[in-house]
Amino acid sequence: MLRRKARRAQEDDDPLDAAQERRVRAVLALGGVPQADLPDGVQQVRLRLLERAASGREAPRDVSAWAAVVASNLAMDWHRARRRQERLGERLAALRRQEHPSGEDTSVLSLAVAQGLDELPDSQRQVLVLRFYADLPVRSIADELGIPEGTVKSRLHTAVRALRVRLHQNEVV
Repeated sequence: MLRRKARRAQEDDDPLDAAQERRVRAVLALGGVPQADLPDGVQQVRLRLLERAASGREAPRDVSAWAAVVASNLAMDWHRARRRQERLGERLAALRRQEHPSGEDTSVLSLAVAQGLDELPDSQRQVLVLRFYADLPVRSIADELGIPEGTVKSRLHTAVRALRVRLHQNEVV
């Protein structure tokens, strides 16, 4: 009895009804998102709708259409991330085919990168770490830090350039 009441209360708080959820799943699936990732995609749409409400913005005029557009964007993001991972895998495979550096070489590189990160301004180091170590997309970094995506991109560009200069000055790369 209590479980049914709790489930009903949870369903009442759900920003997507069953038909909207089916539509979101269909858009994600037609967008090429694998079946195993569909529940995560639906949750992302729910989260964005809840975040919109929590930020004080009014609800979309047509929640079903809004959710479908968000799902379509998520599907595109999924494909971009997959392509990025594939390119990264190809680059790593190419590096593995080259002569493997000694343990000493990798230690020197790790130390130089750590020192280079320490020398970056906090704002640049933060976006660099979130992007390349935490593997967050630019949009998520911007949302989390409350800054425009362009600012994230600019800081990333400046930080990568400064780190590259530092590594070349030290003749590490």
